[in-house]
This record gives sequence, structure tokens and C-alpha cells, in this order.
Amino acid sequence: MIIQKTSVVKSSEITPEKIYLKRRNLIKSMGMISTIAPWGITFGQSKEPPKPLTAANFKTNSMYSTSEPKNTFEDITTYNNFYEFGMGKTDPYQNSGRFEPSPWTINITGEVEKKGIYDIDDLIDMNTLEERIYRLRCVEAWSMVIPWLGIPLASIIQKLEPSSNAKYVSFETVYRPKEMPGQKRRILNWPYIEGLTMAEAMNPLTIIAVGLYGRDLLNQSGAPMRLIVPWKYGFKSIKSINKIHFQEAQPKTSWNLAASNEYGFYANVNPEVDHPRWSQARERRIGNSFFGTKQPTLMFNGYGDEVAHLYKNLNLKKYF
Repeated sequence: MIIQKTSVVKSSEITPEKIYLKRRNLIKSMGMISTIAPWGITFGQSKEPPKPLTAANFKTNSMYSTSEPKNTFEDITTYNNFYEFGMGKTDPYQNSGRFEPSPWTINITGEVEKKGIYDIDDLIDMNTLEERIYRLRCVEAWSMVIPWLGIPLASIIQKLEPSSNAKYVSFETVYRPKEMPGQKRRILNWPYIEGLTMAEAMNPLTIIAVGLYGRDLLNQSGAPMRLIVPWKYGFKSIKSINKIHFQEAQPKTSWNLAASNEYGFYANVNPEVDHPRWSQARERRIGNSFFGTKQPTLMFNGYGDEVAHLYKNLNLKKYF
């Protein structure tokens, strides 16, 4: 259930802005990032909204964007699943203020030519960011419509030159228990790991997001970079990535290891496959009343035209 906070900025006061962060320029202008930087704290700790960010305009991608009404910035940043900061939906908003998303590096390993440790700006060209308005569907039967800022994952993979042995790509969330209090609890075997087939990773719908609503990602949203796979349940869209590994065998992923009968490797949105403890046939859009009208869940979250071919010969009830 959503808990309203008096310290949260009214959604009417937060409007989309056609600007985003060029990290290095901003860091130079600020001198250094401190614990009071607006993108490093949550609304629960600050009464001010994130300040506008300075850089070139991004382009809007209408080919893949939905025309559905977007959730408010408030909805998106105060109701999250991010167990590294706690199990409650408001825990990431409340508990992520000590997390430091800059500087940030990503370790590239495995079946790939260009292994190494990369600065985020060496992997992601901030001048090529796109805004894509995607549905994000959670396995607990709720959904949001979010204007992400990012680039296709395929463009990063091509730059790294994986070998022909790379059949899968896995991702790890950074492990920092001092900054991420949820990692002190044995909810999962940390660090969090997720993975995709190479075909899924190279699909043009799959992006690495570094912002939303024209702003840099806040900590509770997965700063400074996260995966977005809009036709899968939200737990596949791993946050705060600091390692990418290319491999021949299917990766052992966190939720699949923890509860394989509930969380499959593929995790495609499928109204015909129920979670053992609830139906997935209908969903509730966050921002509406908890007891309000639910809407039918769409196969592949409505992205079937773009991704159904990836699973042409796969039994989606067995390989859920």
C-alpha cells in the first residue's frame, strides 16, 4: 500500500524536462560529489526535488514508446522494489541516501574481447541518450509507465566485441552493505545477479538506463545505471550494475536460485502463467487506488510484435 509522505514534492510541481546529466561536466562544475548532492539523496531526506541537470537535449524514441499516460515522478521514485535497501516498497526511497553512485566503474569479464574495468562514460555515450516510455510490470501484479533515458544495450555489447562462445550475458549489482542496508540481511545470496540470452540482450527494446523523466537516476531507481527489459517482469531489470559477464552457460540468477518454482530464468510477462501465490492475469497501475479497477495483463507486457520471435520454439509455461 502506498504511504503518502508530507515531505514528498507534489507531482504537479515536477514536470518532464528535456535535459539530462553529462556527468563529467557536472562533476567539474561542482568540484566533487558530496553526500548532499541532489541526485545522491532521496525525497525522504530532502524537501527539494532533484535540480535540473545540464547537458545536450536527448531524443525521444516514438517507435518503441507507449502512448499510455506516464506515472508521475513521485510515483516512480517512492514505490520501488530494491531489496538492497529493504523489503518494503518505500524502503528504497527512505534508505538509499548514503549510497554513492559516483564515481562509477563497470567490470567487463568472460567471453569478450575487450575485457577490463571501464568508467561509466567510457561505455555510455551521454550524447546518444534516448527517452523511451516503457511499461514496467512487476511480478506482484502492479505496473508503471516510465519515461526512461538510456541507450540500447546492443550498442554497448557491440563495442565490447563478445566471442562466438558468448551465449548469455549476466549482470551484477554492486555489493556495498555499509551503503545498502538490505544487503546485511540474508534475503538473497548477494550480490544480486541477473542474466539474458544474447538474443534478448541484443534486442533493440533492451536498454541500459541512466535516467528517467529528464533527470539522472536517483539511488532508489538504480543509480547510476540499470537494465530495462520491458517485456519481462521487473526483477529482471537489475539495478546499480557494476559487472557485466559474457558466458556460454545459462547464468544462475538470484531469484531463480532463491525460489525456482516462483521465479524462472526467462520471466517473460505471461498472463497464462501464475505466480504460485497469486494470479498474473490482471494488474494494477500504480497511482490508482489499491482497490481500484485492474486491467488485463498483456502477453510480453504488450511488446509481442518485437520479441515473440525470440521464443518461437520455447514452451513458455515450462520455461517461465
